[in-house]
Amino acid sequence: MNIPNIISIGRLLAVPVIVWMLLRQFHLAAFYAFVVAGLSDAVDGFIARRFNARSRLGRYLDPIADKVMLVSVFVTLGIAGMLPSWLVILVVSRDVLIIGGVLLSYTLSVPVTINPIFISKANTTAQITLVAVILGQKAFAIEGNAIIWLDTALIVLTALTTILSGIAYLIGWWRQLTAAEMSS
Repeated sequence: MNIPNIISIGRLLAVPVIVWMLLRQFHLAAFYAFVVAGLSDAVDGFIARRFNARSRLGRYLDPIADKVMLVSVFVTLGIAGMLPSWLVILVVSRDVLIIGGVLLSYTLSVPVTINPIFISKANTTAQITLVAVILGQKAFAIEGNAIIWLDTALIVLTALTTILSGIAYLIGWWRQLTAAEMSS
């Protein structure tokens, strides 16, 4: 067990705490906990690359921790009315689509390789930024027209990157399945 994996496990363990804080409307604490969890994603990746601490476990654990955190927080914020339900459905559907594709591929004995691509990293960054901004507004009671524009821009950016990364993963998945079919 290396340091990046321990950080990813910490992010996983933070999820129920963050959700609980949101449900109890402890917005300031939830904001700080989410920001730390979001930054931990960058830190574990940096450490893994910089110190050659990549592992097979980490290859799965890091994206699982990201998905569990973001999906849980998106759903909670959607239920609380802080994010539009259509965006929550879009984000969750994309992740279910990716997980479903991987599971189907393994069921068909055609394991696919899911490599993080730029649009996926941009999507994760957009999702984390949107949640941090929404939580920050609640935590620090920030309001105004400029905030509405910022929220709208981040919601649109998150939706676009979610759609584009979902399409990119579908295309990659389809290509790998087709190539496996042709070689067998």
